[in-house]
Amino acid sequence: MRAKNAVVVITGASSGIGRATALAFADKGASVVLAARRGHALEEVAVECRRRGGQALAAPADVTDHRSVEELARRAAGRFGRVDMWVNAAAVSLFGPFEDVPLEDFRRVLDVNVMGYVHGARAALPYLRRARRGVLVNVSSVAAVAPQPYSTAYTMSKAAVSALSASIRQELRVRGEHKVKVCTVLPATIDTPLFQHAANYTGRRVVAMPPVYAPESVARAIVGLLRSPVPEVVVGRAGRLVRLQARLNRRMLERGMARQVDRHHLSRKDLAPATSGIVHTPTVDTGSVHGGWDGGGHALRRAAAVTAVGAAAVAVAGRLGQERAGTR
Repeated sequence: MRAKNAVVVITGASSGIGRATALAFADKGASVVLAARRGHALEEVAVECRRRGGQALAAPADVTDHRSVEELARRAAGRFGRVDMWVNAAAVSLFGPFEDVPLEDFRRVLDVNVMGYVHGARAALPYLRRARRGVLVNVSSVAAVAPQPYSTAYTMSKAAVSALSASIRQELRVRGEHKVKVCTVLPATIDTPLFQHAANYTGRRVVAMPPVYAPESVARAIVGLLRSPVPEVVVGRAGRLVRLQARLNRRMLERGMARQVDRHHLSRKDLAPATSGIVHTPTVDTGSVHGGWDGGGHALRRAAAVTAVGAAAVAVAGRLGQERAGTR
């Protein structure tokens, strides 16, 4: 399916990956339906999409409210006649020791990141199945295969998203509905405002853990799934290496990830007051694609990349050694 004239619904379209995806589709001449809590931010994105050559409808919605998401699908189909792709990209994050974070924040992260995707999938699938074609995209994270300390709720939610996609794919296969595709995107660390917007109870400022990739790279991957859908795609070389480690030596991965998060995801210099971020209430600004994490820190990014490569190599070597020993 070509992106030109395609109808694409995107949740979380006011900032970050969702916003980058909307702009990327607009560049291809698609019609985009933009959903998020901030109506004024969506209007700004819609203007930019139209300027780039696409059609755009700003449709504020709260993904935790299934009626709101169902209305989003109706508005999309009512305006453009169909839905070709639905992208679940809305997400919030929470950092803090597992036993210390407020339960209401923990529950809200799961509500947005898991039930929000459930609501999106249930709203989209009737339109895709009726047309007997189309793509549902769920944006997960490499955290789904490489859990991290101090972000239990977020990690849990992304693992659940990957499982959601797999389960729906299997149901569609059993029904013989092979032209309705379900894809999962697992980005590595992406330069978005997610980290500034996160709830934080660590006492330390949250920073993007290097290496950091551009949100446009995720957007390109999502656009590509419309023409060539695959079950799962990892964005970012470091993410692919982490997934390899998860398959070959999970114990080593967990030890390495604990160190990486403590040293490079939480600042050792800057303290931060406790905050619920945008978990419950959106910001008042108009949003942005980037979070400003791509500037500076080149040595740190290189060090993190080398660490990931080295750890993966050690894991592979260990696995090969075990296999050789088993054949003797």
